[in-house]
Amino acid sequence: MITLHNIHKTFGTLEVLKGIDLDIRPREVVSIVGPSGAGKTTLLQIMGTLYKPDAGTVEIAGQDVLALSSRKLSDFRCRHLGFVFQFHQLLPEFTAAENVMIPAMIARQRSSETRRRALELLDFLGLADRASHKPAQLSGGEKQRVAVARALMNRPDVILADEPSGSLDSHNKAELHNLFFKLRDELGQTFVIVTHDEGLSRLTDRTIHLTDGLIAPTDTPAPPPAGDSPDSSPSTTPKPL
Repeated sequence: MITLHNIHKTFGTLEVLKGIDLDIRPREVVSIVGPSGAGKTTLLQIMGTLYKPDAGTVEIAGQDVLALSSRKLSDFRCRHLGFVFQFHQLLPEFTAAENVMIPAMIARQRSSETRRRALELLDFLGLADRASHKPAQLSGGEKQRVAVARALMNRPDVILADEPSGSLDSHNKAELHNLFFKLRDELGQTFVIVTHDEGLSRLTDRTIHLTDGLIAPTDTPAPPPAGDSPDSSPSTTPKPL
């Protein structure tokens, strides 16, 4: 799903990433952990095509994204990648449904289909009765679930999450973590999550330890995702949501 080779990134005189090689398989839930300043968010932003590396290659869903023009890269990002941040980043003047619709509106999809899918996603995430509520009327956990629905709107290949549960209490944090695995199991979704939460990192299929701009040598190659081995088909067929 994502292949990074020899990724370097420098800001001024500080070399943040020093030659990263990484493969993310379809339907993996991968966490990236490490001390502050290790380069976790920079690496995630390169995967999200928000930064270009100074050297190396980035391939996402079979596409060499560094070869794309600025306009085509923006279009690729909108259609193939979803983002969830530590703070929900919902627009306060829009309802939950309208916030979820934004990526599809940017992609210039039909408004009737866009609204139908937004309501379908909110229902799937247990927020059907909150669709017409604005962010100020939602709890912290509900806001973050709306943000996840927004990330899913264009049926992305990968969802990239930067400290997605960092602002939540323990109950909402657990619900959000469980939701990621539900989305992987039922929709076949791939997740890459930067986190300081040890509980979440222990749950993920694989944990990437980043230290001083390098992946720790203790990390092992990607295992087959749950239910996906050479001798068996996935235990759960993804639904076409």
